[in-house]
Amino acid sequence: MSDNRRLTGIGVLITRPAHQAGTLAARVNELGGLPWLFPVLEISDVENKQPLLTLLARLDDFDWAIFVSPNAVEKVLPLIQAQRTWPEHLSVATVGMGSARLLKQYGISNITVPDDGTDSEALLRVPPLQQMQGKRVVIFRGNDGRKLLGDTLRQRGAEVEYAACYRRTKPDTDPTQLLKCWHANKIHAVIVTSSEGLDNLIDIIGGTGQQLLRSTVLFTAHDRIVQKAQALGIVKICRTSVGDEGTVQGLLDYFNDIQAHEIT
Repeated sequence: MSDNRRLTGIGVLITRPAHQAGTLAARVNELGGLPWLFPVLEISDVENKQPLLTLLARLDDFDWAIFVSPNAVEKVLPLIQAQRTWPEHLSVATVGMGSARLLKQYGISNITVPDDGTDSEALLRVPPLQQMQGKRVVIFRGNDGRKLLGDTLRQRGAEVEYAACYRRTKPDTDPTQLLKCWHANKIHAVIVTSSEGLDNLIDIIGGTGQQLLRSTVLFTAHDRIVQKAQALGIVKICRTSVGDEGTVQGLLDYFNDIQAHEIT
């Protein structure tokens, strides 16, 4: 496929946390689009790091370390490297290639990562995590994450500990300017990368914004977000491949089909 395709004049609402939105925004801008950064999740350190530091001191006790997101890698690996070396016997798993790439940057290789998805369900399908009898597992995650991964591994015989290494909170954001631009038909696409983020977006933009959202195409790489969006009455949903480039290709595919999707 020729890549002289463009996003000229397309307004793209990017809802990722601010520190993770820059590359995607730059790609949209590079292709002539108009990125609008509107973070619906804030990522910050846990208020009390001592439980995490105590756990890291006994990292040798575990057989598996699982990182649920790039945020988990970015919050944990600097702490580990500041106080100790990575235990050679400790196996590593993560849900997506973004996290795996970060782990490799910190010198960790031989990472178990699913090739058919980027969520807990996909990770639970990988062969190395099927027989877990007697295995000790630590799961690095944010506050109040999903329980599916830990619960399933316990059912398979593992001893599981959670390690909260960052906090996810809803930002206190005024949506007035965004809604004004949206009403003026300057927002043509919305990118959502987490179910919690979609919940926060719905809450922040209120009833008026929700009506606008339901008439705007939503781009996501995750089946659970597709299902949640459908349940919220969003009918125009584009399922993309994972990663920034997958999102960009989804945008290009959609908005370059001019006959079917004309921007007025």
